[in-house]
Amino acid sequence: MARLVGRRTLFAVPVLLVVTFGVFAIAAASPFDPVKAYAGTAALGADQETLDRLRANLGADQPFAQRWWDWLTAAVTGDLGQSSVLRQPVAQVVGERLVWSALLCAVAFTVAVLLGTLLGVLAARRPGSWLDRAVTSLAYTLEAAPVFWIALLAIWLFALQLDVLPAGGLTDTASEQVTPSQLTSHILLPAGVLAVSQLPWFTLYVRQGVGDALAEDPVRGARARGLSERTVLLGHALRSGMLPVLTLIGSRVPELITGALLVESVFSWPGIAAATVEAATAVDFPLLAALTTLATAAVLVGNLLADLLYGLFDPRVKLSEM
Repeated sequence: MARLVGRRTLFAVPVLLVVTFGVFAIAAASPFDPVKAYAGTAALGADQETLDRLRANLGADQPFAQRWWDWLTAAVTGDLGQSSVLRQPVAQVVGERLVWSALLCAVAFTVAVLLGTLLGVLAARRPGSWLDRAVTSLAYTLEAAPVFWIALLAIWLFALQLDVLPAGGLTDTASEQVTPSQLTSHILLPAGVLAVSQLPWFTLYVRQGVGDALAEDPVRGARARGLSERTVLLGHALRSGMLPVLTLIGSRVPELITGALLVESVFSWPGIAAATVEAATAVDFPLLAALTTLATAAVLVGNLLADLLYGLFDPRVKLSEM
């Protein structure tokens, strides 16, 4: 295991270097002017000399390769730079918002895996039954539905029509502190929507995996020995059928991050979505690089986690050979 983690860590270094360099290159080629974005409406009445001086102060007058190298050498020492659009250190911007984004993604991902496993097992028990057709039809429908459309529909139903859940935010309007009760009520809708957007893939993978396992000889042999259907399903078919789902965990991380950004925007969740949008539109190089590096690292960690889980649960796979 340590060998696999070490090898993946070494592989991640050049990947992160290429990704951050690409961010600076793309941002430099964009039509947005970071100086005008930083100055706001004050840039409309400013003369060219003032704008040039501000451009030099922000370091926007240097080639993008130089800006990337300056940011990279400072980031190695822990200094992620200063966000020009939010007027805060990048580390502070990320730190304040990352915990809420991580909480949202963790809750949604857990619900999607558990509920998807349950629905997939129920559908696989009796292939072709009305329950199987209902579950698969629902999964394919949700798979085609955009996450922002599901979010708007959830707000319309649960917040506007039924008035049982808040439409957005982290706390009530008049509240100045985040309490557990308020956090629970406010996270239900965004986490539920994000979980629903990830649910179809886990449901379909579990259904296919468990269905194939039920048709294999070891499971038939277990039934022939007189084992109960519950033991056959949970002790044999589910364990074998869940192996493909482990590989799905890593591949769903990019979609989870993208979906989280959309969900946070719709529900005004205080995560990294707003910072990402502002950094992109204002060409905030340090913040863009930090957020992109964070997202890339999350994808790499997700892939590593999927491989580790596969090696731990599948006796045919040896971590030392991966």
